[in-house]
Amino acid sequence: MTKDELARLQSYLRKTFGADTLEVRAQPRKKDMAEIFIKDDFVATLYRIEEDGEVEYQVQMAILEMDLEGA
Repeated sequence: MTKDELARLQSYLRKTFGADTLEVRAQPRKKDMAEIFIKDDFVATLYRIEEDGEVEYQVQMAILEMDLEGA
């Protein structure tokens, strides 16, 4: 993903989730993947998928049962 693309995605996600500390960081080894962090905590993976000339982005977030303790 390009720097412009990452910046646009970060802006969109910050606005959508109301999280000013959300960061979208490039994954250096994969051009079609980035990582999402909130306050320096990894929260999700972001994938760029291009098919038939159309581009979409998918967010994959794993929530472990131990993360839910005290919630």
